[in-house]
Amino acid sequence: MDDKVAVIRRALYPPNLRNKPSPTGSWRPNTMRALWKAIPTKQVHEIIERGYKLYLRHQRQKRQAEIEHKFESMRNAMTELTRLDKRLAIEANRQEDPRVKTKEEIELLNSTHGAERTRLEARIGSRLRGLFPRELKLPTDTPSKEGWNHDWKPLAAKQKTTGAHEFKKLNEDVKGINYARE
Repeated sequence: MDDKVAVIRRALYPPNLRNKPSPTGSWRPNTMRALWKAIPTKQVHEIIERGYKLYLRHQRQKRQAEIEHKFESMRNAMTELTRLDKRLAIEANRQEDPRVKTKEEIELLNSTHGAERTRLEARIGSRLRGLFPRELKLPTDTPSKEGWNHDWKPLAAKQKTTGAHEFKKLNEDVKGINYARE
């Protein structure tokens, strides 16, 4: 065992580097000397540290000023919207919980099982007003094989006026997915 350690030690620390700092390992007797050459006194170290803290403070103040400018711009835009159309301003600031489900949606969820239910929960659970509807096909370079659906209407508008059965049929029409268990 002792011979193996000696061989490893000689491989890592060759005899010609005996009193010099090692390129590998932790034996570095001149570390403090190198530090004292770079930073001769404690005052120099403190000056460098204060300069770095000053730099960080300037960065923080710059970010804060940018955030305040954005907030002021948003407040000005909302003030202008309120001045132009009060109803739109109220609608823009209304908060809606996307987890709340309508009675029709709850009935539809209760009537489905398995993969259809999971798919429907994902669609209903992630809906937010004002976002691009999933049912609407994104614009592409080539037209769809079926052509454009001119009768398409957003689901949110129809959900309020239709019952659960009609809502289910509407989903089948729009998504092309049959939620009924056969």
